Amino acid sequence: MKELELKYGCNPNQKPSKIYMGDGGELPIQVLNGKPGYINFLDAFNGWQLVKELKRATGLPAATSFKHVSPAGAAVGLPLSDVESRIYWVDDLGELSPLASAYARARGADRMSSYGDFIALSDVCDVSAAKVIKREFSDGIIAPGYEPEALELLKEKKKGAYAIIQIDENYEPEAIEHKEVYGITFEQGRNELNIDDEFFSNVVTENKDIPEQAKIDMAIAMITLKYTQSNSVCFVKGGQAIGIGAGQQSRIHCTRLAGSKADNWLLRQSPQVLNLPFKAEMKRADRDNAIDLYMGEDYMDVLGDGNWEKYFTEKPAVFTGEEKAEWLSKATDVVCGSDAFFPFDDNVERAFRSGVKYIAQPGGSIRDQDVIDACNRHGIAMAFTGLRLFHH
Repeated sequence: MKELELKYGCNPNQKPSKIYMGDGGELPIQVLNGKPGYINFLDAFNGWQLVKELKRATGLPAATSFKHVSPAGAAVGLPLSDVESRIYWVDDLGELSPLASAYARARGADRMSSYGDFIALSDVCDVSAAKVIKREFSDGIIAPGYEPEALELLKEKKKGAYAIIQIDENYEPEAIEHKEVYGITFEQGRNELNIDDEFFSNVVTENKDIPEQAKIDMAIAMITLKYTQSNSVCFVKGGQAIGIGAGQQSRIHCTRLAGSKADNWLLRQSPQVLNLPFKAEMKRADRDNAIDLYMGEDYMDVLGDGNWEKYFTEKPAVFTGEEKAEWLSKATDVVCGSDAFFPFDDNVERAFRSGVKYIAQPGGSIRDQDVIDACNRHGIAMAFTGLRLFHH
């Protein structure tokens, strides 16, 4: 297949639309089911690159949950704790495969943003992963292959219209890439990087102790940022992104957004949230929405008289600011990555409040010393990578 006609481009009025190889060669993909759209393919190809690099960097199966050309979550296939299984709504599925665990983590990092995602998997989709994916609202998936039973499970989604793409895992694009804007062609070399331990060897703070798990999390942060619309900041813990701040013009806004999402991820693990008395018939998406409201400033939308009865068998107590602060004070060992330098030390101060203990960023600001001093005040270890990772 040398080209594939699409229904329309980014929007229904943008016609005609298609994907094809500039050199006239064969596309490195097969559409096994459904009719992926223009934005689906943008998410698919960016997501595939992300998980391919995550696996190369960590040696572990990887998954990402993409929405509007940025990852809502990304993770590698480490086992889930009992609490993680509960907050990701997979505790009834038994033991998950590493690939299934990777997707449960990627989806669970920010379940509100992941609703209606496009999935990318680094490995052949197995039955365990397909069972996790089948129960979630999603637009489609890209993977290097599918076990026969897994493929049949996925084909049942969206009344048979679920988009399923298989990509040639050996495909390598040209070293030079192009894009058009306003009829003008842009050309640049592909952003090829080898992110390994050496990438984080320039530790510029007094604390120079970065353990192996933190280096893995740093790699996850930087690879995730490489495929996130800039400006962007990513918080990672235990093999998964827990907060991504994407596409903000101000870096501190990226850090605040990533930090607030990381805080929500941690708050979901609190007894107040884990023990919410949901009605048995409540769907996962409705529970996610109720939890998000319950943890936030608009909690009366689910706790007010006439409202709580829609969600709960009994009225929960308010999750007070003091209780949330106490729970969040337990956060630690979080990694923060930034796609460009921190221009002010306020980014470090905000990251520290979400348990950040390790930072990876390019460096190069005229205020680098202010940022280093802020890290030293809080005992944070920070590595300068020397390489910016803007993505547009």
